[in-house]
Amino acid sequence: MIPSLAESPCVCWSSKAVPLQLPTGSGEVAPTKEVVAEAFRQCPNHLQSHFKACSAPGLCKKRKKKKKKKEKKTTKTHPQEQLQSRPLSGKKQHFKLNMFSTRKCSGVFRAVSLHHFRSHSVSRASPNLTFVPACLPPDPVEVEELQHFVSNSKRLFVMTGAGISTESGIPDYRSEGVGLYARTDRRPVQHAEFVRSASARQRYWARNFVGWPQFSSHQPNTAHLVLRDWEKLGKLHWLVTQNVDALHTKAGSQRMTELHGCTHRVFCLACGDQILRSELQEHFEALNPTWKAEAFGVAPDGDVFLTDEQVRNFQVPACRKCGGILKPDVTFFGDTVSQEKVTFVHQRLAESDSMLVAGSSMQVYSGYRFALAAREKKLPIAVLNIGPTRLDHFASLKLNSRCGELLPLIVCT
Repeated sequence: MIPSLAESPCVCWSSKAVPLQLPTGSGEVAPTKEVVAEAFRQCPNHLQSHFKACSAPGLCKKRKKKKKKKEKKTTKTHPQEQLQSRPLSGKKQHFKLNMFSTRKCSGVFRAVSLHHFRSHSVSRASPNLTFVPACLPPDPVEVEELQHFVSNSKRLFVMTGAGISTESGIPDYRSEGVGLYARTDRRPVQHAEFVRSASARQRYWARNFVGWPQFSSHQPNTAHLVLRDWEKLGKLHWLVTQNVDALHTKAGSQRMTELHGCTHRVFCLACGDQILRSELQEHFEALNPTWKAEAFGVAPDGDVFLTDEQVRNFQVPACRKCGGILKPDVTFFGDTVSQEKVTFVHQRLAESDSMLVAGSSMQVYSGYRFALAAREKKLPIAVLNIGPTRLDHFASLKLNSRCGELLPLIVCT
């Protein structure tokens, strides 16, 4: 655990760092050690370990031994002692926090910046790594490279994939060792099969009915919240997600296109009437009051694994307006994204000056086409994804880290 501010001389405050919103009083005052300790508890685990590794082993002990001698020579107060003496009250105030190691130079302390971190309104719960492939912690050099990339971007176009949501506990399809394709020979439903086959729809909706309570309860993780904050700061021009989990919406992103739709909406293939997926869940429950099934595994997009025997008696409702087929408002495999939506996204890309791909191997052409367009426009492209992608041979920067671990390290101003 990171020591408190009172115990460690390796953290100080900087007027050049980014705002950290904490409950404090009015005016430019600094927080007490309790508030700083709270800030550290919000800090991701990897930052805590990296902080300890970066704060010059043994340096703190040496300073403790020299502290008494230094106090005799000078009455200058260390910045940390100044912080602890200042009061707080109940209103919100912006503070600026930097992580530093301090070096003694010519009898005074000189602060050397190692990493910046921005505090987001993020849950303190640890990320769910069940479906996240193994990877090393972010390399400091890579952090600096991505920081340079983001700092130079004025109108950033961001495309996200399933890899950004795996830390929220949602599996993806292609991750090595933990993706659906690695764990099972099952494959997602195809659009043509869903439309033409009543049994395929029954199987899909039965599996979705069982998985919905858990799938719909997933919450955005640190990476989603970072991108939301970039939007608020004006750094992120437009966000395009290939995911259908609504986590960007839950995080509060607004300048966004759901390229493949969203499972939280359902529409009729005949009349186009749209209802919420939560409302459809109530219809399922009314039609199947005694039907029960135990899932054998979890799949992406709200599915679970069920046998054909389990789904045989499951009843699927029709559209209440016209009796037509109900389908989730998502682009199934084998279907295409509407030309209107594609054109709209191309327009947003044309307004941008750089592209960041986060959590996607870009194997699906519906998303890959925008990377090709960015290359044609000679836009710098950064890729943050665990494992290889289709962009690796022409991306300006490729980073092999967790989105929720690396993105919070980037200062967005």
